[in-house]
Order: sequence, then structure tokens, then C-alpha cells
Amino acid sequence: MSAYPASVRIVEVGPRDGLQNEKTIVPAATKIELIDRLSRTGLQTIEATSFVSPRWVPQLADAAEVYAGIDRQPGIAYPVLVPNLQGYERAIAVGVREVAVFAAASEAFSRKNINATIDESLDRFAPVLERARADGVKVRGYVSTVLGCPYQGDVPLADVVRVARRLHDAGCYEISLGDTIGIGTPTKARAMLAAVGEAVPMSALAIHFHDTRGQALANILACLELGVAVVDAAVSGAGGCPYANGATGNVASEDVVYMLEGMGVATGVDLPRLVETGNWLSARLGRETSSKVGRAAA
Repeated sequence: MSAYPASVRIVEVGPRDGLQNEKTIVPAATKIELIDRLSRTGLQTIEATSFVSPRWVPQLADAAEVYAGIDRQPGIAYPVLVPNLQGYERAIAVGVREVAVFAAASEAFSRKNINATIDESLDRFAPVLERARADGVKVRGYVSTVLGCPYQGDVPLADVVRVARRLHDAGCYEISLGDTIGIGTPTKARAMLAAVGEAVPMSALAIHFHDTRGQALANILACLELGVAVVDAAVSGAGGCPYANGATGNVASEDVVYMLEGMGVATGVDLPRLVETGNWLSARLGRETSSKVGRAAA
């Protein structure tokens, strides 16, 4: 029998990754209430928003208002995404103490997404990481398209490893490995994680699987067997990637917590309260929750 971690930290990405792809603008007050509700579920990390240009992601143009408005609780991290030094400075101005930067493992995706090569994108983060070190701000790194790209198809494992190592070496305390288009299967996910784990300590890795093809929970389980103990998920299964057609739906936090707690893996999350929050969000968005656990409880 495979050994699983005794506990797993859920990184809740619903308020940022879950909402950024919504076509109808979600009011700042709703975003603030969502984060405050999530803060009462036992989650330790809640990604609050993104300080990207409003031209890129209009849904998150209210980042400063949202971050300033949430009731931040002790013991909970509220990281935000920043694309460059300008975004970092906007974030710091409202009291942010943890940021995230993102790069793609696919050259084609990087060029389509931010009009830069992978190396150019990584070079852009150098000033952010330098300032963050000076300011005592933690930096998390995202690597997207680790199991496939909507533009180039397969992504060489060597590219995934190289980008993850570069981010870790540059000072990111944790690297989240993302299946942006939800194309992975358990054996591929496990092989990818094993390869990255040879270059970056497993304790510094997280997994971020979209459920586009219904494989996310199986992929998570396969990776837990290698010892990874941080999982990104979005309440109610909201979200996707605005730059990848068809990549709708992060894995639902409720479903991940249900699976883990049922396996005896501690999450510290109050599942009934999380389910209630997911169903509340779905009602605000005007659709049924994508969480199977949430539907069962409705």
C-alpha cells in the first residue's frame, strides 16, 4: 500500500483563478464576502486576487479594493498574483505580504499568453523577486501547461523541470505545477511530478489540476503517492484559464477535501462550511456548483 502524507495543505484559488474567467463582472463586495467566508473554513492559504492590468483581466480590475476590504485573519496567507514590478508595487501598497508569479512550460503558450519567450518571462520576474527579498515578502511560483498545451500539444518534461528549477532557484518558496487545460492522466501526472521532484525538493512543490476531462482527483491521488502535500483547488470548481479555450473548471475544493479526509489525510478544513460556501458562490454566479460533493449536499 502506498504511503500518503499525513496532512495536505489546500491552496484555495477560487477568488482569483476561479473568478478571473467569469464573463459577467462579479461585484467587489461579493468577492470580499467569498474570501471572508473561506477564511472561516479552516483554510490556511486563500489566493485573493491578481494585480494584473485590467486590460488583460477586467474581472480583477478591483484587486486593490478587494484586498483592502477583506477581513484578514491571523494564521491565514492571502497571496496575490503579480505579473511584473508594477503589479508588485500596487500589491504592496495595500499591505500584501505574499505574491505569486507565473510562467509557462510551453514556449507557444508563453508567446500567446504574454508575448514573450519562457526565458524572457522569467527575466521579467527578477526585479520582483529582488524587491520581495528586500521587503521580506514571500513569493510563490506557478508553472502552467505542465502536461500539455492548447497550441503546441505535448510539452517536453525537460522544459517543465527547467522552468520549475529556475523559479525555485530564483527564490520562490513553493512551485505550483499546473495542468492548465486538464489534459493529464494519473501516470503522466505522476511521471511529471517525479521528474520535477528530482530537481526541486518535493516539500517545495504543489499540484494544480484542472478537471476539464474529469481526471483531476485521480491525478491528485497519483501524485500524493510521491509525497507532494500541497494541492491547489477552487471552491465549487469555479474557473479556468482565459487564455486556453475549453480549460474550464479547477478541481473543486470540496471534492478534494472529501477525498482526503475520507482517506485519513488531514486538511484542517471544515467540509460542511466549505460546501455551504461553494453553494453560496454558485448561487451568486447563477449556476449549479461543479462540486459533486456540493451537489450531493444541496
